[in-house]
Amino acid sequence: MFITILLICGGLVGLYLLLSVTVLKPSKCQSTAKLHGKTVIVTGANTGIGRATALDLASRGARVILACRDENRAQAAVTHIQKETGNKDVLYMHLDLASLLSVRTFAENFLKRESRLDILINNAGLVLGGKTEDGFGKIFGVNHLGHFLLTVLLLERLKECGPSRVVTVSSMAHLWGKIDFNCINTHKDLGLGNSTMNLLKLYSNSKLCNILFTYELAKRMKDTHVTCYSLHPGAIKTEIGRHSSIWWKLFLTPILLLFFNDVDAGAQTSLYCALQEGIEHLSGSYFSNCALQKVPAKARDDAAAKKLWEVSERLCGLA
Repeated sequence: MFITILLICGGLVGLYLLLSVTVLKPSKCQSTAKLHGKTVIVTGANTGIGRATALDLASRGARVILACRDENRAQAAVTHIQKETGNKDVLYMHLDLASLLSVRTFAENFLKRESRLDILINNAGLVLGGKTEDGFGKIFGVNHLGHFLLTVLLLERLKECGPSRVVTVSSMAHLWGKIDFNCINTHKDLGLGNSTMNLLKLYSNSKLCNILFTYELAKRMKDTHVTCYSLHPGAIKTEIGRHSSIWWKLFLTPILLLFFNDVDAGAQTSLYCALQEGIEHLSGSYFSNCALQKVPAKARDDAAAKKLWEVSERLCGLA
């Protein structure tokens, strides 16, 4: 029996090591681009993938704006990034994606203060129940609507500074997502329920929204020098589930430790989409592991993408 247990454990360790150097091994952005004179916004840059992305961009000389809700955490991230990169041109601006007023105020302040915008990285995301300030489901409001409004309000500046890019962090969870326009119209949300499984479904739905938004944005920016990309960052250890129940955290912790990569790895595809030369013709596409990926038909549905855009305009008060 003891020998059998040892053999099983040895086999599992061997399988894990094999996965670590194959499936679980992340690609790295190879771009050597320098960004002196360029301005970048990264939402949710006070922690996780966003902070790692902002740090890399700052190390390339960019003026980096951390668009975040929590001032204390954001200022700590600013200090950390400035110290690590030697770039003092890193600053915090308040942005609460759960408030359309906050998004509008951020955009207004940014456009008054900043003459350039070269890269917008829609990175922030959450898995959390409840409602936004405007009565939308929080996952829908933050993961999609807030970023939709932010992008639209900044499009003219992006056009002026072209070639420029919009990078939106989605997820492979879009594979399980769907868009229920009836539910959006009746409940201002992508679905109903606040159980852990329901929240994960809502998250998947919001990630499908991210891809459809990028797909439609690319069509609308066709005759400009603005290109856009969505992406899956990989299986990454972040704080996105920090509001989950203690039992869910206990279940996830060993899985995170064994099979998930760190935030530096999670930033690589965002950086690839923001910096890689020669992918302009792939505007509107979806990437993972620093490579173009195919998506299911529902993520390339022209009618659904157009309808989502129009519904989002109405909900954000743009129509």
